[in-house]
Amino acid sequence: MALMVPRHVAQFLSKVKARRWTRLGIIMAVVALHLGVLAVIGLTRASRPSVPLQPPVSVELFDMVPPPAPPPELDPEPAADSGGGAPAAPSRANRPPEPPPVPPELPILAPSPAPAPTVIVGASPTATLNIGLGQGGEGSGTGSGTGEGDGSGAGVGAQILRGPSNGEIMAFVPREALRRRIPGRAAVNCVIRPDTRLEACRLVDETPGGLGFGDAALRIAEAHFRFRPPTTASGRVIEGFRVTVFVEFGRQG
Repeated sequence: MALMVPRHVAQFLSKVKARRWTRLGIIMAVVALHLGVLAVIGLTRASRPSVPLQPPVSVELFDMVPPPAPPPELDPEPAADSGGGAPAAPSRANRPPEPPPVPPELPILAPSPAPAPTVIVGASPTATLNIGLGQGGEGSGTGSGTGEGDGSGAGVGAQILRGPSNGEIMAFVPREALRRRIPGRAAVNCVIRPDTRLEACRLVDETPGGLGFGDAALRIAEAHFRFRPPTTASGRVIEGFRVTVFVEFGRQG
C-alpha cells in the first residue's frame, strides 16, 4: 500500500537533497584542487638538482719533534811536529819608537823699530782718566855739562817739550765748526827737527771729516809743538825721526 506524502513535504525533501548534492560537489572540487596543488609541489621538488655529499674530513693530531742539534765544531788537529819539544811561540820583532815630529821652522823676522810716541794735546768735551799736559809755561835758565866719552850706554827717546794751549787751539778752529759748535779731533804724523820743531807733517785721521779739522791740526803741529829729538848712546841726534800727535778740538762756545 503506497504511502501518501503531502506535496509541500515532498518539495521540502527534494530541496534538501539538492542542497546535499551541491555541498558534496563543492567538497569534491576543493579536494581535487588541493590534490592538484600537492602534485605541482611534488614535481617542483623532484626537479631540483641533487647536491653531492662531501666526504668527511679526517683530522689526525701528532706531536712535533724538534730537529736534532748540530754537531759540535772540532778543533783542527795540530800539525805533526817533526822535532821534539813543544812548538815555539810566534816571535815578535822589537820595533824602535817612532821619532817625534819635527815642528816647522819659523822664519826669523828682523827686529822692527819701536813705534813713534803718540801725544794728545787739546781740550776734550768729556772728562778722561789720562793725565793732561801742562801748556803755556815759559822760562829760561843756564847750565853746564861734560862732553861725551867712550863706553856703553842706552840712547834717549823723543820727549815733548810743549804743546799748544787752549787759546792757541781756539785760534785754528774751523769757522763752520765754530759756528755749529761741533767738537772734533785730528791726528798728524811729523818729523822732529834738531831744533825741536816739527816739519813734513801729514794727516793720519780726522773726526768728523769735511769740516777742516785736519788742516787745522797740521798748522797747529808745525806752529806750536816742540819735541826734543831722540839721541843715540853717544848723544848724537837721530835725524828723520817721526812722531804722531793728536789735537782735540773741544765743544766750541
